[in-house]
Amino acid sequence: MGNYFTIYNITTGFVIAILSSLFIYLEYVNFTYFFINTIIGLMAIYWLLWANRMIWFWSGWFIGLLWFWWISLSFIHYEMPIFIPLVIISIALIYGITFLILFKIAHFFTNRLEISEIYGKALILFLFSYIHPIEFDWFKPELMFTNSYLGIEKWQFAIILSALALTQIKKNIIFLTLLILAYPFITPFTLQKLENIKLISTYTTIEDKWNEQKQPTHMKAVFNEINLAIAQKKEVIVFPESVFPLFINLQPQLMDALKKLSKDITIVAGALYWEPVQNIPRNSAFIFKNGDVMVAHKVLLVPFGEQNPLPNFMSKWVNEFFFDGAKDYIASSNISDYEINGTKYRNAICFEATSERLYENSPKTMIAMSNNGWFVPSIEPTLQQILFQYYSKKYGTTIYHSVNMSKSYIVQNGKVIYP
Repeated sequence: MGNYFTIYNITTGFVIAILSSLFIYLEYVNFTYFFINTIIGLMAIYWLLWANRMIWFWSGWFIGLLWFWWISLSFIHYEMPIFIPLVIISIALIYGITFLILFKIAHFFTNRLEISEIYGKALILFLFSYIHPIEFDWFKPELMFTNSYLGIEKWQFAIILSALALTQIKKNIIFLTLLILAYPFITPFTLQKLENIKLISTYTTIEDKWNEQKQPTHMKAVFNEINLAIAQKKEVIVFPESVFPLFINLQPQLMDALKKLSKDITIVAGALYWEPVQNIPRNSAFIFKNGDVMVAHKVLLVPFGEQNPLPNFMSKWVNEFFFDGAKDYIASSNISDYEINGTKYRNAICFEATSERLYENSPKTMIAMSNNGWFVPSIEPTLQQILFQYYSKKYGTTIYHSVNMSKSYIVQNGKVIYP
């Protein structure tokens, strides 16, 4: 056990984690260059293929920390900042142990097959994007190449892994020429004409959002934006997740006012929905169009934030201790699509918009809404944006993203457009 805690193993794991995370932090400071991202991404993968099990543990530990430390910031809003260090260490430990277990699996099978361990590690890295600790699927090794000269498709990542693995095994840099095959020479998707949509960015803190005394001010701002968009001849206006922090299906006057305005413009807004029959809350998008309304419920809930993934006996205790006994939100079983002016949109609310499942059947257009107020200031909005770019490239989806506490944007063919 003492071998794990040598300075060499810890510092080497830290360097690999830095290389694996640098693309996020460079994007965060608006310093993104394809050449730099390509080189540091290749270096990170090369070192992981070379590293031993102890270095893999520390690489995973620091990757978990550098990629996901911001999750702990949500405890500030629950008035429990004392738990922030514990949450950060727990996240790091989960990824450290995950890396270690996967390394040992690779070691076991390559020993049995009497082949180089490097092949096993390459296969593990290839499959890592399908492995989701605590149902959280934001770690994908190929994400490092989203803004690079190499592609992000699985077959392209397989070429990258093969080139680097063969270079080490055969001790010949000639195999690096295989990387040329991973270059995205063409895009299989045709660019869609951007729709006449107004994306609203709000800058409302979590504390202000749920302050009932400030809700009239928030409501007035929403209606002002709608009237301005109508005056600007916009066809659609999109608001962030929970822009209405209340169960608006229980507010008939508010619903009627939005229905009336929707005769002049389609309104897509995030709000809460109370399921009267089952007596449960939902996180939803309300689509007001032509004097009527459609409700699209969230399909994938945030682990711990909206739904507790722990067994029932533990889940009840956690909800009582951390969330004042609040009920878990309930997810919809079906993905929602809706049509506006002849264009079909995939509905996506925050976390689920960055999950593979929401891209089933390769939707051409998506309207996503987020509330990043739980995690700012941090790299979370940056990592979220890179994930949107990744999925946009992979599935050819044009994503219209309305955000609270960050700037709203469109992602088309992997490129970010600020309206």
